[in-house]
Amino acid sequence: MALAFGLTVLTGAFAFGHISGGHFNPAVSLGLWAGGRFPAKDLLPYIVAQVVGAIVAGFILLQIARGGGGFSIDPTTAGAFASNGYGVMSPGGYTLAAAFLCELVLTAFFLVVIMGATHGKAAAGFAPIAIGLALTLIHLISIPVTNTSVNPARSTGVALFGGSGAIQQLWLFWVAPIIGGAVGGGGGQGVADRGGEELRLRLGLPAADPLHDEAAGEGARHRADDQQTCEAQVGRAVAPVHRGSHRLVDARRHEVVGHRG
Repeated sequence: MALAFGLTVLTGAFAFGHISGGHFNPAVSLGLWAGGRFPAKDLLPYIVAQVVGAIVAGFILLQIARGGGGFSIDPTTAGAFASNGYGVMSPGGYTLAAAFLCELVLTAFFLVVIMGATHGKAAAGFAPIAIGLALTLIHLISIPVTNTSVNPARSTGVALFGGSGAIQQLWLFWVAPIIGGAVGGGGGQGVADRGGEELRLRLGLPAADPLHDEAAGEGARHRADDQQTCEAQVGRAVAPVHRGSHRLVDARRHEVVGHRG
């Protein structure tokens, strides 16, 4: 089960990362905002889309489950329809305080991984792998505690079909991941930036200036485009010049021959 969640996020990030950033989790979107990587104006539309998508997914899973023999949902059972919970609704009987702390800390570390893996100085192309494996590890740790949320949308999508017990405890799986996401997003960005500065100092390089680096990168791209455009224009301009030069040389040769004759 843990691997299924991790692989889903891994493949989803590769598939949709270039379209929307691959956000499937309100805590992640808010954490990216806290780290200065996501605009505040887009938070609400993203969260609405995430929750609606989770509810639709929960409904589809319910229809599939009902197609099997003997399926039923007991709203008093821990983990009913993959719902999250604490106390009697926790798979391991963990208390509210333990569940809250678990969800907060694991969501924070999830955001630290995301902020580091997607940092400008991180190895390109490997972020979805790191994020998917991190989510797999989080599930291996916390399934016995809360049945693992770290995603308010995922918790909402199954709680609506899991019965009254899951709905009554749903608040925790919004509050704890949101706080953890904000802490991990803001802290993760600071760690990633600080780590880059430490490396620069050890290598004897000048301190980074984000605005300068961004401008330099953009300038380099523009210079490369300008150079290609210039080369193309020069190539088109030089061709007739060369042809004209050859005609001029041939004409002068005829003049010299005629003069000698």
